Amino acid sequence: MIRVSRRHFLQGAGIAVVGAVAGAGVARSSIFPLPPSAAAATPAPSPSASAAAGPPDRTFVTTKLTAARVSVWTAGTTAPGLLFTGPMGHGTNGLIMDNSGAPVWMEPTGAGVTDLRVQTYRGKPVLTYWSGTGIGGHGEGVGVIKDTAYTTIAQVSAGNGLKADLHEFTLTAAGTALLTSYPTVQADLTALGGPTAGYMYDCHVQEVDVASGAVLFDWTASAHIDLTESFVRPADDATANGATAATAFDPFHVNSVDRRPDGYLVSARHTHAAYLVAPDGAVRWRLGGVRNEFSIPDSAAFAWQHDVRQRPGGVISMFDNHYKDGTTGTSRGLILAVDEGARRVTLKLALQRGGHRGNAMGNVQFLDNGHYLVGWGSDPAATEFTADGTPVAEATGIGGGCYRAYRHVWSATPTTLPDVAVVPGNGSTMQAFASWNGATEVASWRFLTGSSPQSLAEAAHVKKRGFETNAAVATAAHLAAQALDAKGSVLATSAVIAA
Repeated sequence: MIRVSRRHFLQGAGIAVVGAVAGAGVARSSIFPLPPSAAAATPAPSPSASAAAGPPDRTFVTTKLTAARVSVWTAGTTAPGLLFTGPMGHGTNGLIMDNSGAPVWMEPTGAGVTDLRVQTYRGKPVLTYWSGTGIGGHGEGVGVIKDTAYTTIAQVSAGNGLKADLHEFTLTAAGTALLTSYPTVQADLTALGGPTAGYMYDCHVQEVDVASGAVLFDWTASAHIDLTESFVRPADDATANGATAATAFDPFHVNSVDRRPDGYLVSARHTHAAYLVAPDGAVRWRLGGVRNEFSIPDSAAFAWQHDVRQRPGGVISMFDNHYKDGTTGTSRGLILAVDEGARRVTLKLALQRGGHRGNAMGNVQFLDNGHYLVGWGSDPAATEFTADGTPVAEATGIGGGCYRAYRHVWSATPTTLPDVAVVPGNGSTMQAFASWNGATEVASWRFLTGSSPQSLAEAAHVKKRGFETNAAVATAAHLAAQALDAKGSVLATSAVIAA
């Protein structure tokens, strides 16, 4: 029999939703909004049967939480920090890992989570993610902000009657959040072969004040992008043909927003384009797509892209999916030099590795040491590259896919207590186990045993090993564990359990 500390084994509900579903295209007249809940909730798309199957999840003695069994290959020095991921279909949807792939923090409630990362809010590091439910290839939920004790300090919703979509939750230095939303609207889709009285997902981009919830900017794609710019059609997919609200068509599929001093850089996957949107909502320029305004060499051409970001020095980065289901292509991270005055693009660097192909999702992160981290989206892996594009590390088996992957320095001490468990041994000894979900500063564990909770004494002191550490101790009636930092100071003590 295994005995464990009686703490928070929360088995919550929620669907981890990630990625993009190929939609269709539409003509831009007669658009009428519908309630956000008009479309039926759907599970996340599965990238492939083989990826979804994968190895069995990691399980533990001290907690019912499980995690994707991620493998990490390293061939050089990586940037400092932990890996932040959102594995689909395997264990927790929000997973922080160390460089061996061992969990550091597993989102404990079972909520649907995407875009787990560290950002800055009010001058302090915070853990952020989107949490909600999948709705037809996007999502309806909220942005969550947690402090370094994993206490929720803010939840950010879209305004003006909309729901925050899973694709973007970026905090700005001004204390605002950039969000996307996918309301269902009625539209004439005949220009793209769809019904006259059809239904589609419009896309909104909002900037919302975190503290007050005030909407400072609300931009609607259909008011500024002609639907004939779309590369998808209603006939492409019967489940997204625009015939009903439940099968709404997705002509734009906005999937990232980045703030610039002169406006917003918006990526629309289904138009193969990025747009510079002015504060008044006008489109200043189009990069890519059927109305492209730049000279782009073939080596820098992109399609079905995600995570378009403005970088210093006139550089724009993106994850170039370069294919979707039913097409061919190899995905890559793209680093582009963009001369906006001359309307000219130059390829600076293409980040590719081992034929990775993510038909959906994906991202490129610039790391502080000059490296890049590329998350391959529905191809469940993430690769770290040096400044010249040499791969130095790779994590594989990130569930059945991962919307975005990041590396961040993160120091956290939870308000929860450590978990402890015991497995009986041969009569004279027993195995003691300890873990502390989310704690980053634990260096070792001290196991305490005794004949009563009041008479505990040290039975073993062992170095921390991965998420869960165990040690053989003499059989006793009661057990507890203390988490110690690198200096030997006690960070926290578990509850006492009967052994």
